[in-house]
Amino acid sequence: MHDVIVIGGGPGGLETSRLLAGGGLDVSLYEEHASSGDPVHCTGVLAVEAFDEMGLPRDVILNPLRTARFFAPSGATVEYTTAEIEAVVIDRLALDRRLFGAARAAGATITLGRRVTDVTVERDGVTVTLNDGTTARGRSAVLACGAQYAIQRRLGLGLPAVLLQSAQMELPAGRLGDVEVRFGRQVAPGGFAWAVPVTRGSGPHARVGLMCDRQAAHYFRRLVGDIAPRWGLESHTGGGQLLNPRQKVLPLAPIARTYGARVLAVGDAAGLVKATTGGGIYYSLLSAALASEVLARALRADRLHASALQPYEAAWKARLGPELNAQLRLRQLAHRLSDADINAFFDLARTDGVMPIVRKTARFNQHRDLILSLLRHPPARRVLLRRLGSGAAPSSAALSTAGPLEPLP
Repeated sequence: MHDVIVIGGGPGGLETSRLLAGGGLDVSLYEEHASSGDPVHCTGVLAVEAFDEMGLPRDVILNPLRTARFFAPSGATVEYTTAEIEAVVIDRLALDRRLFGAARAAGATITLGRRVTDVTVERDGVTVTLNDGTTARGRSAVLACGAQYAIQRRLGLGLPAVLLQSAQMELPAGRLGDVEVRFGRQVAPGGFAWAVPVTRGSGPHARVGLMCDRQAAHYFRRLVGDIAPRWGLESHTGGGQLLNPRQKVLPLAPIARTYGARVLAVGDAAGLVKATTGGGIYYSLLSAALASEVLARALRADRLHASALQPYEAAWKARLGPELNAQLRLRQLAHRLSDADINAFFDLARTDGVMPIVRKTARFNQHRDLILSLLRHPPARRVLLRRLGSGAAPSSAALSTAGPLEPLP
């Protein structure tokens, strides 16, 4: 019987495996795909500070990012440039393969091309069922299976309170621009769209994608057509060839409970994702570190009941709770905005003191200070709360607490 069975070979699962196996535990990881990191589902933008904090290899960095141009539904734009480089584009496939090598070197057993279909918790362990009908036994299990929630639901851990669709591709580009972020009901209803410049040895590329509440592939193809002339993507918009972006469900709020008897969930599998941007790499690695610490202690004490694993959820809430709550509240407000409201907010950004707030409080990995500052700015607050009516929206004081996360109605 293994000490730990890890389900999923993305950053969260690989980092969990490395940390637990490095501590002398018997770790077995199952990944449904035939190779680690493929297919790539994320935009691959990371904060510079994450490399030192998480001990990540810097040779996976492709290029820095400093300037972003934001597009309103009206076509008005606002540009923002950071004083220093805060974010970089990474080679996500290379990162996953480096994490894979580190987990295996630490002693984890990794099995590729095997999908876990079920987890059963028993008095003396867990039984994991694989897609070929075989089973494996462990003292505990870590769910790192990404945005797939059938197992969580069967185990009584619940589902994320907010889910959107996403679609994206990396495309060869004729020329590179700054990061573009686009808003509007005709661009990405309920979300936003982006294009990120990528510098590779094979030439310039653009990572194009969006998050929205419906028809992600349809809006993705429209987006590529709209930005093609400026980025040199014409070869992808003609000839009748249909673009097939990578699509997935995107959680924007944690599942109801990220722990149970003998089971923990990390990263996307726990719904630990930035509600503002959908970014998940940093939260996956951080939750993996917190989960590994709690689970290693519980395994050594042979105390694996739910209350012994609850400190994991307490730990991530202490570290991320206020940030996640603020992000989700802003997502709830933004989801209600009409295109006219978004245009009005852009007008404020150009004329009424919003950009000084952004320059003072915006940080790539921490959004709470910016959100609170915007809600304290009367003109911005009026726009953001317009659709809720007087007194119906959370105040900046309410946002400063780490209360329960609420779903969109």
